[in-house]
Amino acid sequence: MTRFPLTWLYAPGDRPHVVAKALTSGADIVVVDLEDAVAPDRKDYARAATADLLREPEHPVPVHVRVNALATPAAAKDLAALAALPGLSGLRLPKVTSAEQIIHLAQTTPPCAPGTIPLHALLESALGIERAHAIASAHPTLHGISLGTADLRADLGVRDDAGLDWCRSRVVVAARAAGLPPPAQSVHPDIRDLEGLAASCAHGRTLGFLGRAAIHPRQLPVIERAYLPTEEELEHAETIVKAATTEQGAQALRDGTFIDAAVVTAAQRTLALARRR
Repeated sequence: MTRFPLTWLYAPGDRPHVVAKALTSGADIVVVDLEDAVAPDRKDYARAATADLLREPEHPVPVHVRVNALATPAAAKDLAALAALPGLSGLRLPKVTSAEQIIHLAQTTPPCAPGTIPLHALLESALGIERAHAIASAHPTLHGISLGTADLRADLGVRDDAGLDWCRSRVVVAARAAGLPPPAQSVHPDIRDLEGLAASCAHGRTLGFLGRAAIHPRQLPVIERAYLPTEEELEHAETIVKAATTEQGAQALRDGTFIDAAVVTAAQRTLALARRR
């Protein structure tokens, strides 16, 4: 049974005790952050502490690492120290602006050969958004793309959150066009604003996102509830799949809903998500 990841919890790499708590928080994936969450004078310590963690091959959940921006010397140090360690399940690459960056990394870092360490590109600038599909389809090792909205908002000068909706849709379309999973939403920065988080997740779901990154464990159940199907959605999906099983081809349900192969596929995904319960 496929278990779709819905929650990606960030934890600062220079705080090993926080990382340890994150691993048992209930998040689907823990992302150890070596970039924005770590001060410049703490980068070396964060890298060493993360290496200690990743020397252990088994963890309660997959562990990804967000390295420093690829254009910086710190990124080269991150990759050299961590890419070959057995406990690493994925690399998140910030501020990606071109397919060439992904190709270069995949070709020059041996553990990043196809079928080994998955790469995930974060698009955080206007240039990255413009090249979204080229980046998404750059190399088989790239397993996902997503937005970094804080940097993107600053780059575009967007003051209202709705001003990023076109960028969000662009990334969703680029991911699917490249055969990648639907992107996860970027973090909601106010850990106290759970109502706002729920509303933002509901909006993200309408745009085609699946799941969300978090910066505090209290955000995890809100994200999961928002992205799991409701009882009504589950009942409707079961009706569709049952009808498709008993009669082949396009048809209409008793309530007038027209179903075809695409509708059935969507219903099957709804049922797969519901199994997380």
